[in-house]
Amino acid sequence: MLLIDEHGSVIQGFIPPSRIEIHLPKMKPGLLYKLNNFYGSSNKTVYRVSDHAVTVSFSWNSELSVLEDSPTPFDEERFRFHSFEDFQASCDRKGDLYVFLLTRLMNNGIEVVGHMKVVNGQCLIGTPVLDEVEIARARHVLVHVQSYDGPVMKLYLWDQAARDFYKKFKSYEGTPTVLLVTTVNTKSLGGTLALTSMSSSRVFMDYDVQPTIDYFSWLGSNPPSAELVNAEVVTKRETLTIGEIFSYIKQGSNKCTATIDDVVHGSTWYYISCSGCHTKATKGPTSLMCSKCGKVNISGVPQYRAQISVYDNSEQAVFVLLGDAGFELTRKHAAELVSSYFEANGDQGVTQKVPFPEALISTIGQKHNFCVKVTKHNFDGKSRSLTVTKILLWTLHQSQNLREKLQSATSEETFETGANVCGDSKTSVDPSEGSKRNGDIGEMGKAKTPGRGV
Repeated sequence: MLLIDEHGSVIQGFIPPSRIEIHLPKMKPGLLYKLNNFYGSSNKTVYRVSDHAVTVSFSWNSELSVLEDSPTPFDEERFRFHSFEDFQASCDRKGDLYVFLLTRLMNNGIEVVGHMKVVNGQCLIGTPVLDEVEIARARHVLVHVQSYDGPVMKLYLWDQAARDFYKKFKSYEGTPTVLLVTTVNTKSLGGTLALTSMSSSRVFMDYDVQPTIDYFSWLGSNPPSAELVNAEVVTKRETLTIGEIFSYIKQGSNKCTATIDDVVHGSTWYYISCSGCHTKATKGPTSLMCSKCGKVNISGVPQYRAQISVYDNSEQAVFVLLGDAGFELTRKHAAELVSSYFEANGDQGVTQKVPFPEALISTIGQKHNFCVKVTKHNFDGKSRSLTVTKILLWTLHQSQNLREKLQSATSEETFETGANVCGDSKTSVDPSEGSKRNGDIGEMGKAKTPGRGV
């Protein structure tokens, strides 16, 4: 815990486990206390909450009494906010905890304040639908938050903090924007910086406390920073020639550099295709059929149709990996991963939904060059998902990409036309069709051995 005196000096306090039941029940929100009889010890470097070299420790004869009608004014709340660079520098070092100071509540807390971009994979366009039962099962809420103009950070709210977030989020008539969470620790998850709540974390939004009110005011004065994540249409903002416009419409392809943030849980990551043309197979009375080839008895082969969440410095989006694009990312064929799952789970796997394989989950945090295809469904607003046609692995193509940038004309665009590297996918599946394109569970078992007739 933190102790703050009348001068505003902050020092870490420590109650030994054997004395917690004596003193902690006496501590009530909104009260000031006077502490008599204590001793000083060196402040530890692990999980510390104060820069002071000394920790005030409660001894066997410590006395904690309520201070009535104190002539010395104390602030109701005190916050110490930190930048993305501060969080990044302390990541996984188990050093400073970023603490939100409450002089009257005597509680540990944190200092990260920002505006929410995504909540549990849902953009703040309208009101995200949060499932209390699902949150209770998962025990956490994942929020993408941006502090001022800094990078977007992943904030994991666990257990009580997740429940508090849900209740407060649902209590607003509109969609809240500003979020402040107390007592967070920094972690590296999948190679990217993440903030995680702790048992003493508290949640504030929009107009709850003065810092959120101030931030809300700043957000209103800086509209570009307040823009919500929107991956509807990819456009080129610079002036184009007529030829470039027709070329862009014809190709519908773009190249961008993005970081994989997560896999889209709850979605099926593959479908059963025709072994000849890779079109999604349909289930007939006794066998699999292909509407494109016209065959009524085909061999079913699993193909990638995996949805991943990605982001760059400007936006967040959902990319759909089809066919070869999935192999380029994982270096494993979908058929191989499906077969491995059924071999490990036996016949019971036939009736179960095949979970995302580790080969895909392990790519979280990786940064790559993606070639994406913009379809008519993106232009008419029916789909915000972008189809990936090719992946240029970042580690293998950094020098090539640098040469391309040096040779290209200076541009302010986020996405640039990539006709020289973006080929059409060989997979004949429309990502806008959503769940109806997912492979039939019953056929998954039949297709666990690639190339086998049914």
